[in-house]
Amino acid sequence: MTEELSARRRSRADALDRRLRECFTKAVSPLPVAGGRGFALVAVGGYGRREMSPFSDVDVVLVHRTDVPSATVARVAEQLWYPLWDDGVALDHAVRSTDEMLRTAADDYRAALGMLDARAVAGEAPAVDALRSEVLAAWRRTARQRLPVLQRANHERVSRVGWLSQSAIMDLKESGGGLRDATTMRALVASWLVDVPHRELEALRAAVLDVRDVLHEVTGRPTDRLTPELVPDVAAAMGFAPDHLDLHVRDLGRRTAHLATTTWRRLDAVLAERPRTRTAPGPRLDPVAPGVAVAGGEIVLTGSPDPAADPLVALRAVAEAARRGLPLSPASATRLASVPTPAEPWPTEARRLLVEALTAGPGLVPVWEEIDLAGLVDRWLPEWRAIRLRGSSSPVHRFTIDRHSVEACVVAAGLIREVARPDILCTAALLHDIGKGHDGDHSEVGGPLAEQVALRWGFSPADAATIGALVRQHLLLPTLATRRDIEDPDTAANVAERVGDVEHLDLLAALTESDARATSPAAWSAWRAGLIRGLVTKARAVLGDSDALADPAYEGWPAAVPLPAARFTSRDAEPFSVDVRPHHDGSLVQISAHARIGLLAALAGALSVAGQQIRSARLVDRDGASTSIWEVADAEVEPDRLVRRIRQVLAGELSLEDRIGLGEASSAVPAQVLVHGGSSTSATVVEVRAQDRRGLVWAVARAIAEAGYAIRSAHLSTFGPQARDVFYVVTPDGSALPEPEAAVLAERIRALPL
Repeated sequence: MTEELSARRRSRADALDRRLRECFTKAVSPLPVAGGRGFALVAVGGYGRREMSPFSDVDVVLVHRTDVPSATVARVAEQLWYPLWDDGVALDHAVRSTDEMLRTAADDYRAALGMLDARAVAGEAPAVDALRSEVLAAWRRTARQRLPVLQRANHERVSRVGWLSQSAIMDLKESGGGLRDATTMRALVASWLVDVPHRELEALRAAVLDVRDVLHEVTGRPTDRLTPELVPDVAAAMGFAPDHLDLHVRDLGRRTAHLATTTWRRLDAVLAERPRTRTAPGPRLDPVAPGVAVAGGEIVLTGSPDPAADPLVALRAVAEAARRGLPLSPASATRLASVPTPAEPWPTEARRLLVEALTAGPGLVPVWEEIDLAGLVDRWLPEWRAIRLRGSSSPVHRFTIDRHSVEACVVAAGLIREVARPDILCTAALLHDIGKGHDGDHSEVGGPLAEQVALRWGFSPADAATIGALVRQHLLLPTLATRRDIEDPDTAANVAERVGDVEHLDLLAALTESDARATSPAAWSAWRAGLIRGLVTKARAVLGDSDALADPAYEGWPAAVPLPAARFTSRDAEPFSVDVRPHHDGSLVQISAHARIGLLAALAGALSVAGQQIRSARLVDRDGASTSIWEVADAEVEPDRLVRRIRQVLAGELSLEDRIGLGEASSAVPAQVLVHGGSSTSATVVEVRAQDRRGLVWAVARAIAEAGYAIRSAHLSTFGPQARDVFYVVTPDGSALPEPEAAVLAERIRALPL
């Protein structure tokens, strides 16, 4: 397919050449000088390289001699561009004199890059060749000053757009490892300071261009962004399965990025090198471990002892590179991929070296990428193949599963002082998502896989079992913290029972933080972090005190929050009170009002109409008054607006049914309503999984109130378009519902148009 699509790109460029020559001839034919001498039409950029995708811009410059009158230049340009605009050609055009071309190329590296691929379409071709040669000579002459500017711009671009191999939305041009990087490497080669494997680079670039061509054809518009919803159509047009196309594009990006990173690193070395002396004909070799040395700012193999007879040399090289924050030489990485792996189970020294690498911090990321490309990771960890370059189904994730796992290991390295076993923590961090390459719940599938890997790497059976348990439990704390009432003593007792001891709890807490922080800032927001740390603190207290068990008298109100005495009389301006204060990254709203059935549902509706996203709610009745606290995501709540909405709802002046009535079901997939019988002894825990939309909490809370029950607290989470809302429901006397009544309530909620 590559040859066919490449031929189409050249054919489009040739067709444009013919049309542009025709327009150029008509534009210059009235001039007194035959053939339009003094003018040339120059193709630059992708058009200059004859790489025309279906909706590519046509980058052209009308170049003229300096002595051509400006009126003549304007007339020729007008007669040239207008017919092309009438044809619907997407022109990216400019008009410059030869001197202006040289000045622009000298002042703007982007213009210089375009000119490096310049070719004459019409007019004075020899002048264009001479101009291109002059720009190229200037590029080589000034490369040492200009390339650092280009390098900074590249870093800024990748920081802004992300990496093609890792981003959820793949930008085929601007992402790191995309077409922009491939073109930039051609410019680096043109400087004569560095070289790249031309055949590999051109093959990668052509393959990405193929995907962009089909993307243009599928969308019918100029775009470089391969979004998840477009992948199936593009894959079908190219003869791929959707997941195979996703992996194909990410692999192209990964390999291109590796070439670019290696090329820039070599360029840095060239720019930094000093003139060699007679006594120092080559890079200095500084041994740092048996068989491993630093040379030219890279970790390399020395060849002594022979790597083929020393299975630990690969681990030593990786550990030294990660610990020192130095790149592992690509040539050495390729060599290491053929070195025998340690005998299984790995000896103690092999395991120690691996742990040294895993606890090294940020230096692990480029080293792991290097040995993964070389094939060494597959030899140490064959299970890695199943997660390599695979995107996550969660919109919260900013990395692919494999990169996320390495990033989690990096975060864990910063937490090793908080746990008794750093080796177990970092190993579990690397392996926590290893089950995502298989069917089933990835935590349950991943636990045994991680245990097998740990045994192979030489961990004791007890330590391997701990690693497997951590992988199996790595979602326990965030799930309970965000979907259960952490103030309910049963929740902390549940955690304590599952983890068994404080040492394991500390490891699980550190793994949870590592996983979340490696996912995205949203996954470790102040709110989520506060909930998880609060739950860990409570579970630790249970593990350290056998008497800290569930309190059957728990009413749902946090002990640390004072319960104000609310009294309302006919003289009060409002039959309720509202207090708003900052809370984590949002706000805490406390509302007191006369107790009544359905109050929580009414307040949920008022908050929704006021534009608030509710995270949790708690309500308690005392002496005829109800006090509720609401966690909301907005850090800038407008109290006056909120008071107005509450007044309207409580006075019956605003119909919630009209304002936020759910109407028809929001999804063809029916909502799930689950009753978690073992989560609390003092309330019935009802979980609703449905399409997230405004009014969902109000509708469920109203249904519970109409059934004659009260909501002690609610804990609300969203995952992309899906909501998972948990309600602690109690009878009028404050106890849990009998099982038959809980089942009837669940059916009542299922009947809602959720």
